[in-house]
Amino acid sequence: MNQPTIKTFGIIGGDKRQLFLAESLLSDGYQVILAGFGKLREKGFDNLSGVEAAVLYSDAVILPLPSVRADKSINAPLATRSIFFSESEQESLCEKPVFAAMRDRLLRAYPKLEGAAVYDYAARDDFAILNAVPTAEGAVELAMSAYEGTIFGSRSLVVGFGRIGKLLAKMLSSLGSEVTVCARKPADFAYIEALGYRAKNTQTLSFACGYDLIFNTVPALIFDEKLLRNTDKTALLIDLASLPGGVDFESARTLGIDARRALALPGKCAPKSAGEIIKKTVFSIIEEVKR
Repeated sequence: MNQPTIKTFGIIGGDKRQLFLAESLLSDGYQVILAGFGKLREKGFDNLSGVEAAVLYSDAVILPLPSVRADKSINAPLATRSIFFSESEQESLCEKPVFAAMRDRLLRAYPKLEGAAVYDYAARDDFAILNAVPTAEGAVELAMSAYEGTIFGSRSLVVGFGRIGKLLAKMLSSLGSEVTVCARKPADFAYIEALGYRAKNTQTLSFACGYDLIFNTVPALIFDEKLLRNTDKTALLIDLASLPGGVDFESARTLGIDARRALALPGKCAPKSAGEIIKKTVFSIIEEVKR
């Protein structure tokens, strides 16, 4: 890294996750410069700054998840205006480590950062594994609030047996739901059955009847119009997959199926834990680079 010692972090953009991240860094003795949170001024936040100051006077910069929007602005929902990095700010960023999410998207928006030390914390396995916990918990919370019955005694279908699918199936089962899991690999089928769940093959999934709750974690169009026509109209369908998702929502609406897209659940349901996960991952990267 260009900076051997990091004493001040600039946190630019983001939501409650970044606020808890800042709070945690401050409690560890670091200095923090927050930018892109202008809407919070009226709530008494006194360590807010402009983007230029956050870039110039920090030893490292942490960007949100995702770092940039489609229009190349920084993802800053709590800012009072759209934020774009100026030429001079990009030059300053090239002189220090930048921790971002979805690095490729950031570099497409700001190609001048190609030569900078930009580290993608969201692309790491440790981040994804830790983030799967609040995602699964958030999915269960959404199901509890939207489903008119109880999780206990319900019939659940979890499509996908990755990080989130594994944790979600375990949580649902522990709450008394009868769980069926869709997977593709023989090893996954064995694991699913060993844990006491029912197993289905995702590749041959042609109907999804007999379930109260359906959770999709696969980032591919699984629930197309054909499958939705063979899905119970009374089921609650929650799509946890990253965009473009795994559900044809237009067809679901036409067919009268309650389908809900649930993105960024850690930031909505567990921002404190999500902020800590970002910090832990950033610190892991720093330690690895020092070696």
